[in-house]
Amino acid sequence: MKPRFSTLILLTFATAFLLLPFVFSGLYMPQLQTQAFELHELLRGNVYKQITGFVCLAFVLSEIFLTLRKRGRKWKIKLPGSILIWRSVHIFAGVGLIGIVMLHTVGTTGINFNAALLWVFWGTSISALVGVVAETGVLESPRKYFGWVPVTSEMKPQKLPFGVFSKGPLIRDMRALWLSTHIFLTCIFFVMLGFHIFLAYFYR
Repeated sequence: MKPRFSTLILLTFATAFLLLPFVFSGLYMPQLQTQAFELHELLRGNVYKQITGFVCLAFVLSEIFLTLRKRGRKWKIKLPGSILIWRSVHIFAGVGLIGIVMLHTVGTTGINFNAALLWVFWGTSISALVGVVAETGVLESPRKYFGWVPVTSEMKPQKLPFGVFSKGPLIRDMRALWLSTHIFLTCIFFVMLGFHIFLAYFYR
């Protein structure tokens, strides 16, 4: 069963907490370098980067399994479990990936290509999380109609005023928007990630 709206809100707060180091890294990294130089060098060293990098890659590859589960019949690939279970794992693993990336980067955004890769990753993750939270919120809401104008229970689906949506069409429109954005950013992320791995091993 997929996470409830309350669980997704907690995951949103967890994501915001995991992103805080990127906001304050300009403050704590110089302090770390001056007061704990050996720890700073360890966190910036190749061994630490490789270990956390491989963990990141494992999380990224695990995220692909949702696609395999969704298209398993077409591709003749059988994976156990329902699509809802795999979707739940996908969501939790995505938040976990944000935490691992934070450890891998030590909360710094980097420069040039690495910074661009990180921004694309954030867009990929946050677009999915915001979309799922909004979609689940509408789905679990007792309201039948949503809009910017006052909505009454007497309204009929075939005579809804402009700007008012019933639950089903609204969820479909929201999913079409956030899912297409997420898939587009995911494709860009995978291309950039491959280039990042290439640069990490051949241009140290």
